[in-house]
Amino acid sequence: MIVILTALNLEYQAVRRHLTGLETQAHEAGTLFEVGRLPGGGRAALCLAGKGNQSAAVLTERAIARFTPSAVLFVGVAGGLYPSVRLGDVVVASKVYAYHGGTAEDDGMKARPRAWDIPHAADQLAQHLDRTGEWTRHLPPGADVPAVRFAPIAAGEVVQDSATSAHARWVRDHFNDALAIEMEGAGVVHAAFLNSALPGVVVRGISDRADGTKQHTDGQNWQPRAAANAAAFAIALADELARTAHDGRSRHTTRTGSTPMLGENHNHAGGNARVGVQAGVIHGGVHQSFGASAPADLAGRIDALRGQLRQARADERLDEETYRAAEAELAIAADTTAERGTMLVALKRLRGLVVDLSGVAASVAAVIALVQGMA
Repeated sequence: MIVILTALNLEYQAVRRHLTGLETQAHEAGTLFEVGRLPGGGRAALCLAGKGNQSAAVLTERAIARFTPSAVLFVGVAGGLYPSVRLGDVVVASKVYAYHGGTAEDDGMKARPRAWDIPHAADQLAQHLDRTGEWTRHLPPGADVPAVRFAPIAAGEVVQDSATSAHARWVRDHFNDALAIEMEGAGVVHAAFLNSALPGVVVRGISDRADGTKQHTDGQNWQPRAAANAAAFAIALADELARTAHDGRSRHTTRTGSTPMLGENHNHAGGNARVGVQAGVIHGGVHQSFGASAPADLAGRIDALRGQLRQARADERLDEETYRAAEAELAIAADTTAERGTMLVALKRLRGLVVDLSGVAASVAAVIALVQGMA
């Protein structure tokens, strides 16, 4: 699951048109989320956060608590701070400055900003997408291909539309490596960081030059064009983040200093015995064989799994279509007259349906292991 937030409706629509199978979910506080599928098949939850870092932070926290995503993206438009940044260019925040932090002293104002770097893995994926150009297939038909920049972004609480104001000079003097300026990114990445350093990425399309010409560029329709460019890149990045999160869950990792357990390991259980496997990292096969009590144990495991599915649907962590498909596969697996191979295929399909629900997916894996061990 990837959470995507925007500030403006036109940004929301730019992202929304890339999602399919959308289903609306309402938070008890009134926030509406739309949950659908990314072009690559992963799941995404879309939310309109509104303007400002505070609102963005609160709704990011709310979305994280509800969906337990593998990453959070904020997508939208921004003002460009240098002539080298063209209208329509995409800026991926290599760092987000919360630039309004400071201290007022007798000799003037001193900057005390907070800053958050883009997570390394997300940066690598974004750089790869830029190199390959694969993301451009998500651009609107006939659209010019914009440049993608990786640079700091300044996020504050002011709409900057002047190149000569005191505010503009402050940003230029203290954050002169920032290529773009906006009002939500710091809230989003701060909330993500406070949730176990969850990856948070800000993707912006340049819609104006933050120099007093905003009314003119808005009149030339640059906001929707810049939003479409940012959404195209962000959707491609969301696909990659969803894919790597899925791969990471199924891949073995070895801690530094651990000793792999090589070869094959067999656990045999008979009668009323129950065997658990406790290990750090296992390389090779692990086989479990069961006695006559396995079918009864299987029925109990499937009943428990059915309860987990119902709870996930009740909590709206599972949409209705996926829930019905999961129930159908579970019914096949629960048929004691079915061939062992048929049961395994159904369970593996079920595992694919619930891969975003770690607890349910783990229960499915346990049932698969149980069926594989049956004679």
